[in-house]
Amino acid sequence: MSTYDALRHFADSWALVVMGVIFLALCIWPFRRGGKSSGREAANSIFTEDHDG
Repeated sequence: MSTYDALRHFADSWALVVMGVIFLALCIWPFRRGGKSSGREAANSIFTEDHDG
């Protein structure tokens, strides 16, 4: 088996599983327990006045 075939087999199997898990984790991340306050803070940050400039 050549290196290309081995890497192709890995990408078609385990790499796909890893990418799926990462995708699901990123989709669930905003709904975690402490996410509401940090999300609200980020959403309202554009309305705060910054007089440093």
